[in-house]
Amino acid sequence: MSLGKYEKAFLMNLLEQMLLIRRFEEKSAQMYGLRKIGGFLHLYIGQEAVAVGSIAALDMKKDYVLTGYRDHGHALACGMHPNAAMAELLGKVTGCSKGKGGSMHFFDVENNMYGGNGIVGAHIPIAAGVAFKVKYYEEDGVVLCYFGDGAIHQGVFHETLNMAKIWSLPIIFICENNQYGMGTNYKRVSSVHDYSIMGASYDIPAWQVNGMDVLTVYEETQKAIKLIKDKNTPVLLEIQTYRYRGHSMSDPARYRTKEELEEYRSQDPIAILQSKMLEEGALTLEEYKELDNKCKEIINESVRFAEESEEPPLEAMYEDIYA
Repeated sequence: MSLGKYEKAFLMNLLEQMLLIRRFEEKSAQMYGLRKIGGFLHLYIGQEAVAVGSIAALDMKKDYVLTGYRDHGHALACGMHPNAAMAELLGKVTGCSKGKGGSMHFFDVENNMYGGNGIVGAHIPIAAGVAFKVKYYEEDGVVLCYFGDGAIHQGVFHETLNMAKIWSLPIIFICENNQYGMGTNYKRVSSVHDYSIMGASYDIPAWQVNGMDVLTVYEETQKAIKLIKDKNTPVLLEIQTYRYRGHSMSDPARYRTKEELEEYRSQDPIAILQSKMLEEGALTLEEYKELDNKCKEIINESVRFAEESEEPPLEAMYEDIYA
């Protein structure tokens, strides 16, 4: 794919967002090791092209994003400030969920990021609800709903796809197939290995996408949005990607071979875009180093901000609850 049709500023923005997510996740892992972060921590390292490429196709003034528990990358791609993200991980009152949600419950109304969710597949019908709101009020937006390959076998996935088609909801269901549901390869637990064919059960257009190439993800998401507008239908994308770390920080990932990991490391989404841009003269090594250093400094600042922030007061336990 030639980069000729893309502005340099657009390509630099994609590269910067993926680098920012990568450096944020690496720093999060470090802070977890220092016991500054408690609870679960699911890293997005290796999957950056999925969130960055698909969200780049949105207009975040009118479109919406919902995702599962591996939510840091989506939140940052939607425009959440790393300070608010890191403060949430450290349980501080300046965090995006006031320090009470933690890693799996990032939330940012201003940037139309309507949450990560700690329960596998539980957010899929919530995303359909947001899409129903968009349709009911005759708004122009679409909803992106991300989930892992493990969530595709939850009953609520199938129930929601059926309703989404019946009601012609403006939603793209995005299965981020990173090859493993926790520690089990998806091929061991699924009777079909091409998840996109599941769209056929509900007469929903669906196809597979290479999730290691950010520009491919961007173009295929644009195509899906056009289909929603032209054909008044939801869409299902199976975006094939890979996580370089374990399922969570407590997972040493011994269930896969070194050879497999190395093979996927050769398809690093950041390296793929960097290499294309260098080849076509849209980037120099000096510019790349400068960009990377900028991202590292932003993340280091987010740690300083989080560590200096206050913890929520005890009475905050009784705020923001229904009963």
